[in-house]
Amino acid sequence: MIGHLHGDIFNQDKFLINGVEMSVKLVRSRESFNLIAGSNDVKFKVCITDATLIVRRARINPSVLLAHQKVLASTTAKYPITRAEVKVLTIPSGVQGKTLDNIFLGQVPKRCIIGFVNNSAFNGSLTKNPFNFENYGINSFSLYIDGQQIPSKALQPSFNNNIFTSAYHTLFSGTGIHFLNEGNAISREQYAKGYCLLAFDLTPDLSANSSAHWNLIKHGSVRLEVRFEYSLIQTINCIVYAEFDNIIEIDKNRNVTVDYSS
Repeated sequence: MIGHLHGDIFNQDKFLINGVEMSVKLVRSRESFNLIAGSNDVKFKVCITDATLIVRRARINPSVLLAHQKVLASTTAKYPITRAEVKVLTIPSGVQGKTLDNIFLGQVPKRCIIGFVNNSAFNGSLTKNPFNFENYGINSFSLYIDGQQIPSKALQPSFNNNIFTSAYHTLFSGTGIHFLNEGNAISREQYAKGYCLLAFDLTPDLSANSSAHWNLIKHGSVRLEVRFEYSLIQTINCIVYAEFDNIIEIDKNRNVTVDYSS
């Protein structure tokens, strides 16, 4: 098995300047989360026998390094990043609607993707898939940025009647691939059966996918309102994935500063 480290600094295009110390910490998920079996009584275990970190290095011309040092004497090296943050909010059983206030308070994200998953699956169960994003009979959904509703008319799918095109379309409009000759490998039929994610591009010009420019950073509060066709018979978790435009700066002494709070 080989894969990419999904950290914010690794998802930007610039080389890291020399002399910067970096530490990487990987935390394993529980076996009850990353394995699926027919019963919770069985005992399985994942053993990592060998792990290797592969790092690509570049040999820079000495004249370029000198130019870097000259520039760093008066300014900092700037690394624009797309910072990802995930919030998990619990919705108890027995409710038919829920308002989740202040999901994000401060910098407003440029994109949000929301899904709902069984609480016990999220916490770890060998018999349940933690990535099974069920629709739970959602019949109304909207985001609010400082009181402004997004979309302007709430999404009102009816999964029991097979009417959910507007919700399905957010997977394209919210990820920047609508009206393009691209797909996401999720069919309309699959969407209602475990792939029910709602994506929203919150930038003024729908440019969350663009690396050509940034929009002005906005601050405010993000609220979510959701209603279900029937009262929930189980506790579920609302997973909110958000992306933010931020900058990492490194000075001549290789001190690192960021424009956000971790």
